[in-house]
Amino acid sequence: MYSLAMRTSLALLVCVAGVAVSAGGPPVQDWPQFRGPSGQGVSADERVPLEWSETTNVIWKTAVPGRGWSSPVVSDGRVWVTSAVPDRGAASLRLLGFDAEHGREIVNVEVFRIREAEFSTNAKNSDASPTPVVEGDRVYVHFGASGTAAVSVSGEVVWRTRLPYVTQHGNGGSPILHGDLLIVNCDGFDAAFVVALDKRTGRTRWRRSRRLPWSQAYSTPLAITVDGSDQVVSAGALYAMALDPLNGREIWRVSYPDTYANVPRPVFGHGLVFVSTGFQQPSLVAIRPDGSGDVTNTHVAWTLERGAPFTASPLLVGPDLYLVNDTGILMCLDALTGDIRALQRLGGNHSASPVYAGGRIYFAGEGGATTVIAPGHDLTPLAVNVLDGAILASPAVSDGSFLIRSASHLYRIGVR
Repeated sequence: MYSLAMRTSLALLVCVAGVAVSAGGPPVQDWPQFRGPSGQGVSADERVPLEWSETTNVIWKTAVPGRGWSSPVVSDGRVWVTSAVPDRGAASLRLLGFDAEHGREIVNVEVFRIREAEFSTNAKNSDASPTPVVEGDRVYVHFGASGTAAVSVSGEVVWRTRLPYVTQHGNGGSPILHGDLLIVNCDGFDAAFVVALDKRTGRTRWRRSRRLPWSQAYSTPLAITVDGSDQVVSAGALYAMALDPLNGREIWRVSYPDTYANVPRPVFGHGLVFVSTGFQQPSLVAIRPDGSGDVTNTHVAWTLERGAPFTASPLLVGPDLYLVNDTGILMCLDALTGDIRALQRLGGNHSASPVYAGGRIYFAGEGGATTVIAPGHDLTPLAVNVLDGAILASPAVSDGSFLIRSASHLYRIGVR
């Protein structure tokens, strides 16, 4: 385990990795997008609990109507998720808002409506899988090809748009905000592109098509800063690319042939971008993002050939990169070299992305069990916390609590 001094060092290293944390300052309270403030699954909150169950440390538990695997986001005392609710042969695609203090539903608004069988989805997917992103008095929602919208925190739809493309297994990647842009990956069979919408109006500001051949993917972009310039890293089938957020110009590209259906979100730290390459045989590549053009042969620092996840995003904590694959194998790698430092079988299947909070790492499994470990190379579980129902959505952290979505409920887990 890491000492208190090492935890302080970890906080500083996490800051280097791009997390909005200031040493000695207050922890970030909101969790406004998929994987939190930095988009990388790290929280500065030290007050989160180690243990819980259905009868212990549950502040509230609220039923969520319909079906959806969007992860909770938290802003200004409200928790937001999306859901697809069956309604007379149709699916009502809805935004739901809950009071973070008591779990009371305060917003429930239909944003789009589709035929119930309009899009076929994988058994582990849903018509409401992308996670919303919140900023100020706006919640931005994305339902893949079914539609994208901005909704006020009071539940009024500000604008709607559709970004049509054909997908086999439903929607997946979440939107991100960068300045005045809402940026979304849209990767289908008939078209594959990254699009930036004006967050005020929903109008397209730029659109960057991927090169042929196209194939489906479900990843979320990540905005990073390299040598003082911003990049948006977008992982798709066959290759990952970095774009200039001002105009969509491609900065660099790394190919990984014969892979598709990428799900994990990229991670950035220690001067490297870590990208999971997708099905059929997933690998993980560490890329130096200071190149230009096709840098496949020049800027790949290392590659993990086996054991990379299909679904859960990597987690960078200090010098170590943690991966949990879909069959529950946990791997700790040296982030700079890719050397394997430790392996542990957690058990069960895993789709949710891990979270670092309170000096510990939390892995939520599909069966409802969350395994907790300390950072470092001893991966022995500190606790295994079981809730009723499946968990595929990634936990959020806010105000000393976890917000966890199961197949049927939303929980706030914390210590009063």
